[in-house]
This record gives sequence, C-alpha cells and structure tokens, in this order.
Amino acid sequence: MDDPRLKKNVTSMFPEQIALALSTPTSMWVSWVTGDAQIGPNVTALDPTSVASEVWYGKESGKYSSKKRGNATVYSQLYPFDGLFNYTSAIIHHVRIDGLEPETKYYYRCGDSSLPAMSEEHVFETLPLPAQNSYPRRIAVIGDLGLTRNSSTSIDHLSKNDPSLILMVGDLTYANQYLTTGGKGVPCFSCAFPDAPIRETYQPRWDGWGRFMEPLVSRVPMMVIEGNHEIEPQAAGITFKSYLTRFAVPAKESGSNSNFYYSFDAGGVHFIMLGAYVDYNSTGENGAQYAWLKEDLRKVDRTVTPWLVAAWHPPWYNSYSSHYQEFECMRQEMEQLLYHYGVDIVFSGH
Repeated sequence: MDDPRLKKNVTSMFPEQIALALSTPTSMWVSWVTGDAQIGPNVTALDPTSVASEVWYGKESGKYSSKKRGNATVYSQLYPFDGLFNYTSAIIHHVRIDGLEPETKYYYRCGDSSLPAMSEEHVFETLPLPAQNSYPRRIAVIGDLGLTRNSSTSIDHLSKNDPSLILMVGDLTYANQYLTTGGKGVPCFSCAFPDAPIRETYQPRWDGWGRFMEPLVSRVPMMVIEGNHEIEPQAAGITFKSYLTRFAVPAKESGSNSNFYYSFDAGGVHFIMLGAYVDYNSTGENGAQYAWLKEDLRKVDRTVTPWLVAAWHPPWYNSYSSHYQEFECMRQEMEQLLYHYGVDIVFSGH
C-alpha cells in the first residue's frame, strides 16, 4: 500500500477512483469517490447528501453540452470484536449519463460544481450499437487481479493493448486476505486470533485498488462480477457490502433485481454475467436468478447480437483439487439452459 499509485492524490472533496461501466447502448455509468474513509475502533459514517453527484459531458474537449446528476452512498465494514478495526467508506457516487451516440468520443468531468470540486477532464469512446458485423475493437478479459506486482504487469499489458471494453470476472482486491490492521495473521490469512468468529478484511485495499485502476477504467468501461473474495462477511450475516456499493452495473436496465447478475450488449455481442454466490436454483422461491436468465436468453435476437457470451467466477469444469466440482450444483441447475440457447463462450476465474 506504499506505492504512489495506491495513495490518494486529490484534496478535500475532489473526485478520485473514477470508473466507467456500460448501462445501455446509449448510456454509461460514471462512478467515483470523494472524501476520506475512516478506519479504527470507532468510526462515524460520512453524510452522502453533503456533496452533489454531477457529470458534465460533451463531444468537444472543454465544452460540456449535457449535465446529469445521480446518487451517492456510503458503506461500513464492522467487526464488533475486541482488537479489530472498523471501516466506513468515503462517499461513493454513481451517475448515469445518457443520450450518447455510438462510436463517438465524449469528454467528461465529475464531482460537485458548487464547492467547486470537479475532476480533471477525462475521455471515453462509446461502443457500436447492437448489430451484425458491428463489434468492439478489442475486449479484455481478466480475473483474480489483486493488488501486487503481478497486477501491475497485467494492467500495464492490458492498457497497452487498448481495449474498448473490460470484463472483470471476479476476485478483485483480495482485501479479505488481510487483517483489519493491514497485516496478515494466523492461523488463516486474515484471522487475528485462532478462535476468530469471522475472517477479517482490510478495506483500504479497495480504495488503493480503485486508484490503481483509475487511469484505465476512467476511459474504458469495466464490467464486473463477484467472486469468492468479495464475500467479506460481517456480523449479522452481512456479505458483499463493498462490492455491492462500489460498482454500478446495468441490473435494472437488463431486468434483473440484483447487482449479482445482469446482462448487456456491446455491438453484436450479448453478455450475461451470472452470480455464483447467490441462489441459482431452477425452481422454487429461490429461483429468481434462473428465471431472469431464462427470460434474458429468450429475448436475445441472434440476428442483432449473433454472439452470446456468459461469465461467472468459479469454473464448472476444472482439474484443480481445491476447487474440483465446487460448483457442480450450479452447473446442474443452469448448464442445460445455456446449451439450449447456444451460448458461444464462457469466461471464469478462480
């Protein structure tokens, strides 16, 4: 966490950790963070209404013909046990900008103009509209990234190849492999004492990761799906708090009622992102994801999006002993449906 790329380099309420995600073929999510996170025995959540969420954007540098407002929130990762630190996030903003034309460069700034605390100008290029023979220039697929020297090598390589879209197939920061104080413990990676009731996390790694990724994902949309390292259990059975708060995904836009699974189009490709760590039963009261998947697949028009690509974190087929047949139940519930609708490619991590 001492690398300059992981440290906050803006002051006051200026935006940092800026990131893009696709919404619809003519809209984009812009996300960022303002203020200062807190970590320690006693923390007090910031007021997300204390700062506005604005994006200015347009097709000419320095000329912003459109302005949109969105929402802000915070989250806390709490460990009510002696000796463990609690964490409450800085203010996390999500704004959906729309009316975008395909294959067009847009220049944007985000922040709160009333303070004033707007970011520097960033630029992105929209993807082609869904159509046959109309595809993103290059799609990058990556997973299990973490925050190490290897992560730097991977992202440098990815950036040099200039993708127009990134799929991140889970296990992002590995914050759950660290103690609340930042170090590693025994007998597991993130247990401060042998009889620890739950594994710990070091939430500032999420902030470091957001800063590390900003130069890339502030100009290229990144679509994420959760992995096992995002579970991050808290007391009272709370899980996935950081993942669900930090990332905007097109769940509502694709008819999903959960940020754990969603779909989107990128040119002539329809992508389906599935959640392996929520219910995937094909029947009964826990069948919401399966029912959504079935309806989403039914609506795909292969004359418009000829390619059908799915992604989820844990592979259904692998020879690694630690994860062998780990998600056999998910495979048995969903695989036949994917075969029936002719899914072309599946990406996983682990």
